[in-house]
Amino acid sequence: MSSTQGSGEHWKSLESVGISRKELAMAEALQMEYDALSRLRHDKEESRAKQNTDSSLISWDEPVLDFYNKPAGRQKDLKLLRGLSGSDPTLNYNSLSPQEGLSNHSTSQGSQPGSGDIDSSSKKLSPPPLPPRVSIWDTPPLPPRKGSPSSSKISQPNDVNTFSLSTYDAEMLRDTTRGWKEGRGPLDFGGKDTPGKPVARSKTMPPQVPPRTYASRYAHGKNTTPGKNRRISAAPVDLRRRAVANGHELFEVSEERDEEVAAFCHMLDVLRSGSDIQDYSLTGYVWSAVTASPEHLGDEVNLKVTVLCDSIQEPLTFTCNCSSTVDLLIHQTLCYTHDELRDVDVGNFVLKPCGLEEFLQNHEYIQYCRKFDIDIRLQLMEQKAVRSDLARTVNDDQTWVPSWMWAKQELVVQSVKAICNALAAVETPEITSALNQLPPCPSRMQPKIQKDPTVLAVRENREKVVEALTAAILDLVELYGSTFDADFQTAVHGSRKHDLVQEACQFSGPLAFTVYATHRIPITWATSYEDFYLSCSLSHGGKELCSPLYTRKAHFSKYLFHLIIWDQQICFPVQVNRLPRETLLCATLYALPIPLPGSSSEANKQRRLPEALGWVTTPLFNFRQVLTCGRKLLGLWPATQENPSARWSAPNFHQPDSVILQIDFPTSAFDIKFTSPPGDKFSPRYVFGSLREEDQRVLKNIMQKESLYWLTDADKKRLWEKRYYCHLEVSSLPLVLASAPSWEWACLPDIYALLKQWTHMNHQDALGLLHATFPDQEVRRMAVQWIGSLSDAELLDYLPQLVQALKYECYLDSPLVRFLLKRAVSDLRVTHYFFWLLKDGLKDSQFSIRYQYLLAALLCCCGKGLREEFNRQCWLVNTLAKLAQQVREAAPSARQGILRTGLEEVRQFFALIGSCRLPLSPSLLVKGIVPRDCSYFNSNAVPLKLSFQNVDPLGENIRVIFKCGDDLRQDMLTLQMIRIMSKIWVQEGLDMRMVIFRCFATGRGRGMVEMIPNAETLRKIQVEHGVTGSFKDRPLADWLQKHNPGEDEYEKAVENFIYSCAGCCVATYVLGICDRHNDNIMLKTTGHMFHIDFGRFLGHAQMFGNIKRDRAPFVFTSDMAYVINGGDKPSSRFHDFVDLCCQAYNLIRKHTHLFLNLLGLMLSCGIPELSDLEDLKYVYDALRPQDTEANATTYFTRLIESSLGSVATKLNFFIHNLAQMKFTGSDDRLTLSFAPRTHTLKSSGRISDVFLCRHEKIFHPNKGYVYVVKVMRENAHEATYIQRTFEEFQELHNKLRLLFPSSQLPSFPSRFVIGRSRGEAVAERRREELNRYIRHLTHDAPEVAECDLVYTFFHPLPRDEKAAGASPAPKSSDGSWARPVGKVGGEVKLSISYKNNKLFIMVMHIRGLQLLQDGNDPDPYVKIYLLPDPQKTTKKKTKVARKTCNPTYNEMLVYDGIPKGDLQQRELQLSVLSDEQGFWENVLLGEVHIRLRELDLAQEKTGWFALGSRSHETL
Repeated sequence: MSSTQGSGEHWKSLESVGISRKELAMAEALQMEYDALSRLRHDKEESRAKQNTDSSLISWDEPVLDFYNKPAGRQKDLKLLRGLSGSDPTLNYNSLSPQEGLSNHSTSQGSQPGSGDIDSSSKKLSPPPLPPRVSIWDTPPLPPRKGSPSSSKISQPNDVNTFSLSTYDAEMLRDTTRGWKEGRGPLDFGGKDTPGKPVARSKTMPPQVPPRTYASRYAHGKNTTPGKNRRISAAPVDLRRRAVANGHELFEVSEERDEEVAAFCHMLDVLRSGSDIQDYSLTGYVWSAVTASPEHLGDEVNLKVTVLCDSIQEPLTFTCNCSSTVDLLIHQTLCYTHDELRDVDVGNFVLKPCGLEEFLQNHEYIQYCRKFDIDIRLQLMEQKAVRSDLARTVNDDQTWVPSWMWAKQELVVQSVKAICNALAAVETPEITSALNQLPPCPSRMQPKIQKDPTVLAVRENREKVVEALTAAILDLVELYGSTFDADFQTAVHGSRKHDLVQEACQFSGPLAFTVYATHRIPITWATSYEDFYLSCSLSHGGKELCSPLYTRKAHFSKYLFHLIIWDQQICFPVQVNRLPRETLLCATLYALPIPLPGSSSEANKQRRLPEALGWVTTPLFNFRQVLTCGRKLLGLWPATQENPSARWSAPNFHQPDSVILQIDFPTSAFDIKFTSPPGDKFSPRYVFGSLREEDQRVLKNIMQKESLYWLTDADKKRLWEKRYYCHLEVSSLPLVLASAPSWEWACLPDIYALLKQWTHMNHQDALGLLHATFPDQEVRRMAVQWIGSLSDAELLDYLPQLVQALKYECYLDSPLVRFLLKRAVSDLRVTHYFFWLLKDGLKDSQFSIRYQYLLAALLCCCGKGLREEFNRQCWLVNTLAKLAQQVREAAPSARQGILRTGLEEVRQFFALIGSCRLPLSPSLLVKGIVPRDCSYFNSNAVPLKLSFQNVDPLGENIRVIFKCGDDLRQDMLTLQMIRIMSKIWVQEGLDMRMVIFRCFATGRGRGMVEMIPNAETLRKIQVEHGVTGSFKDRPLADWLQKHNPGEDEYEKAVENFIYSCAGCCVATYVLGICDRHNDNIMLKTTGHMFHIDFGRFLGHAQMFGNIKRDRAPFVFTSDMAYVINGGDKPSSRFHDFVDLCCQAYNLIRKHTHLFLNLLGLMLSCGIPELSDLEDLKYVYDALRPQDTEANATTYFTRLIESSLGSVATKLNFFIHNLAQMKFTGSDDRLTLSFAPRTHTLKSSGRISDVFLCRHEKIFHPNKGYVYVVKVMRENAHEATYIQRTFEEFQELHNKLRLLFPSSQLPSFPSRFVIGRSRGEAVAERRREELNRYIRHLTHDAPEVAECDLVYTFFHPLPRDEKAAGASPAPKSSDGSWARPVGKVGGEVKLSISYKNNKLFIMVMHIRGLQLLQDGNDPDPYVKIYLLPDPQKTTKKKTKVARKTCNPTYNEMLVYDGIPKGDLQQRELQLSVLSDEQGFWENVLLGEVHIRLRELDLAQEKTGWFALGSRSHETL
């Protein structure tokens, strides 16, 4: 068939790059199927060798597709799902309607003129071809084709190609001057079309993909109709069936074009086929996280476990200890359910926590239940009854066979500009030269050139001109295809592999290349800038290798397009053999702004400073370690984006209008290859102690910096000189390697030998070798090898950082990539979170291509069931994001209606797909939405409060918050750091009882947050005592008392509060969490305190003008101290709180390097408040790694005192209370703070009479008086007695005033009295006044007497029922933790140690001091002498603590220059005195003498020492 015939059914030869049929020649293509990729490559090599065969110019593929099979009845309800890789539909861009089915394949018959047969053979190629691939999908077998042998017999592929050139045609010339048809970017990341621009980008977005026209696979030229050709793009369409994004489509073209992608695909084949899976059903299990149990939890801790089983009607309850294994629990249960266990295999059963879709393999779930006093409820299931929808199958481990298509074309010379415009608007010098030899064209040629007789003479030979132009176009197409990873290519590759290789270490020539031009210049630059020049620099690991070089200044040129031509050679004064393998070339484009007309000379001078317009980095050695050669196109990133020369960044082909830089590297007859040298056979190792003491001290000080970011040049020089002494200081390896003077080839043997012989690093230290500072492949390989010992639970803790570390890899395939993919394949939790982290990485435009490849690789490696699950999650997230955005943008009055309408769409989603796992965790499986429990918060972001129906009927509904408009990545990072801190504490035997909730960003500006049940914000707790409740001390204690009425329950809640509050103080201080107000601090009814909403951290405080809103080091207020002390005076429990804080702080300080490594790896993640070293420096300064533990203890104690004494925190709370009043309805203030629930006349029974009987003295929770009230009800035989304080009567009256006018209420007794307000006389007088008040209250106005507030007030509380009319027993304010005081004078806690001729005495706490003679609290301080001391020169003393009998000091007193022998003769005299103001003498409160010879000072001695009882003696 002639190429000029047909009715539109032919392939448009270059429509895949966005060019119309009239602008290009027509071409016909014969669809080819290859049985193996190796045969395909061999055939193509054969065809290239035949000179008499016309080869096709461009080829592309049509990916293998698969579809969802949805019920026909539900198809009309479906909407387009967002694809897995972040765009619509990203990896799954080949969505077709069912009418286009894939039941068979067909090809055109006959052959084209000039065709040639392609023979196949079994000849082995070098490099070896990829292994044959078969489809991983259950696609039906292809039926036999017409004119071909049976499908059971493999036929010889017949390649028929046509190629011809046309001459000038006037009509075609006129057509080329017309406008372009609009293109659409199928992989636009914003999910929007980009009309109005010619779309000519690659298939693997970024860059943008050209719109394509696909023909049906079984359509012939005879019967193909225009309706069969469908343009495929990402525009929203009605999705009846959609293809499952399996990930391999991304590689089908790229691996043919890009050798690096081909090698990456080969690695994936090995990874997927190498999985040794014995039982595929087990791959669908979500196992519970494994954590190391703390040593203090063992056989002595017994737990009550309830197990449910289908074979027994009643739940089975028994006790076991914490050391029991899961198999033992299963065996114990089977003993009750089976009479005979001989034929029962315990391995066939699993235990599932009720409400979670995961299975027990360790005790993290048990620890969670113990922490929050939750019943341990498990379900025994047989493995065959477990859901298997996520399990891998045998087919999932097979490889795929891509199908390829070949096409031939006729090229129209008049379309050169159209082709160049479609190919990134690049105009190479060869095209320019060829165009200058064409006949004159006024629209293209400059007048001077048109009249040049030399040029006119050359134009006579038209055939040579056309051949040269054709060759230039082919070179441009190949250059574009190799640069943009496009889905088309020239069949004859211009590049060739060299058999000759020269090692880079032997090539002494300088690095040189030619900077030709920048293409696709914005037209606005022509009127805004002039004098453009380029800066070129070389770097390795962020370190400049030499001074930058600059091109000359140039102006705009105009041929076909605007461009800036330098055509200048850049020659660095660096020999190639001195270049490190990972050297980066960084090019930055600068220009001078054109002064504005009429502006002053001073303004012109300021504006004439050069401005950076764009930049790009590229490695000099490719993934095969061969020096870059030939022409390269590099897309520039806008100068507004960061320019980190420390790491590799892909050229900017993500933006369709990015400026393109053309650099011509020299070519040669051989490849210059960097070969890794072996490490030296011998690397000396010396003992650190053999160094001089001064050198040891200096090195230790350097190593205490814990991070390479703050090493000075002198530090680096000293470390490198003494590197052979540092082997035992394992964590110092990153510091030593960062000090290496050079990474050139000659230095690598020494470095590699040092690396090889280094002591094995733990995974926390090895993370430091994955920073951008260490791009060396061998260093990173060793780091991954050490990190390989991570358990899956630990890997999840560090997974966000490892995903960020992928940015610092020079090449697509790396040991880190392989490690993450391998671990993701073996664990569903890792797969789940790895998927969402990669999906978020797609939003980073500089690395979106890399993350897209990795996401496609993950989807290739995971099973089909898991891919479909990810699709459902993406669909759910998009639906919720749309709803949240609509509610947020709506008027407040319309939000409720919009929410209900949107929830109906969510309900339809679940009706269609059945169940879906939440992105928060793969163990959260839900099957529906509960609209009645859904609402929204009245905050600025208006987040949704959602309740999902649990698939497990034994579990409760799952409540989450969905946010849209807030970047939750910072919250994720903060919670990750707190979770790691909590694990460190638990592993050290200190459980701080932290509340760690799930939070996950599902995209930029949206995400999910787990809701913690039975928790309330401090604001709501405090405003129960009025808007000024933040200034009062009792709200938190009263609220905990209300929810824990029993004495034991309350003590347990206080204990939880002390631990969790201490943990929060340490965590929020170390991470610099700011914007702390009483609405983002919460308290559970069990006493656990926790923080939420981490929008500000690392010290980035919110400002009011020049005033920081967060003035205190952390939030620790007097109402929190009130709960800890059990009153308004310090108690010994406060000592425990301070000790907990300091101990937790010092434990985190031991892991300073871990937190600096984790946060340092996140510097490139795009979080605004973690973007430079100053942010990292905040954590470094907060952890103070250079301090001793004693100094750190003193430091943190002062922080506690500063926070407790800060008035700014309470004032901040109060201001927030006022600001939130507009969001708070009046009903929120009409509940009684001490009543757990509201009671009514109907529920409680009508009150007939109320009488206040008597008052009684109480000691707990505070000393005072309580009033016993007798309540009589109609139809009740006995009266009930309740206990209420005067403050509770006053709260009732204040809230009644909000409901009723003062005229309907009786007058309330005055709270102000002269004298002591808590005396018995005052209580007696108030009893009579309160009796009159309640008599009028219950008998005067019926609407007042019968309101809910009154009936709630007089309803018995749990404390009333427990008291049963008896008065509470007196209780010491010190609580159960206070040790009994052995001496009248109290006790002092000291820590005494001796080191380097220095005696260290840490004065920590004092408890149980006596009151002064006037009954007031003393102002104690400590004074010590080292006896004998006749001259009293050894006196040292602490600061004064005000008004307390239980002071805390944590002050270090040091005696220097005391020999150890002299120490044995000394005695420590410690006196505690009360500081008296004015002329009064200080009062001695107690004294103790300590003989130092009786103490073993080889170790630190810490303990309580009894004080003598010489009270009231004066000094």
